[in-house]
Amino acid sequence: MASSRLAWAVTVAGGVLWVYTLSAFAFSFLSSGLCKKIFPAGGRQLIFTCLASFFGSVYLLLVWFMCPFAALEVFLPLLLVPLFCAASGISENILLMQESAHPDPGESVSQAVTQAAVLSALLAAFSIIREPLAFCSLSLPGSHLGIVKIVSFRAGSLFPSGIAASSCGALLLLGYFTGLYQYCKNVFYPGGDK
Repeated sequence: MASSRLAWAVTVAGGVLWVYTLSAFAFSFLSSGLCKKIFPAGGRQLIFTCLASFFGSVYLLLVWFMCPFAALEVFLPLLLVPLFCAASGISENILLMQESAHPDPGESVSQAVTQAAVLSALLAAFSIIREPLAFCSLSLPGSHLGIVKIVSFRAGSLFPSGIAASSCGALLLLGYFTGLYQYCKNVFYPGGDK
């Protein structure tokens, strides 16, 4: 949903990095030996979901203070980021690290940051391809109107197709890239599936 415009993708990618990093850091601190007395043994997944929702709400509030229209444009994708974070399995990895012989909270937080960085980079790359096809422009968040067009192409220069602006256009592009990946994998690494 957020890859239709680069401005939306940048805002949501910042939210993904913010929520994943701070939620993993807070949860690894709460599940460490320092907070063992106050951290309950049951319901840890619910606590991680609440932490992710809290940090997602703080990010949405910060975006709202900077640019209210940009916050309204990406309100739903920003609300979905904590749910993706909670379902990503980060809390289970943190708990497994804490139960090991030599717990290292930095490693579990770095895994969460890496996962968020990959997701953010894919979101931004997909929107860089999708927005010129759909709207003949590239945009960034940051004005009082929500987005700022940084590059605008002539209407006939890139053969824009309005279907790329909708969700079905995103699925068509995703299918194309998946097919391209499978083709390249079979050409460069034949017999890799066996």
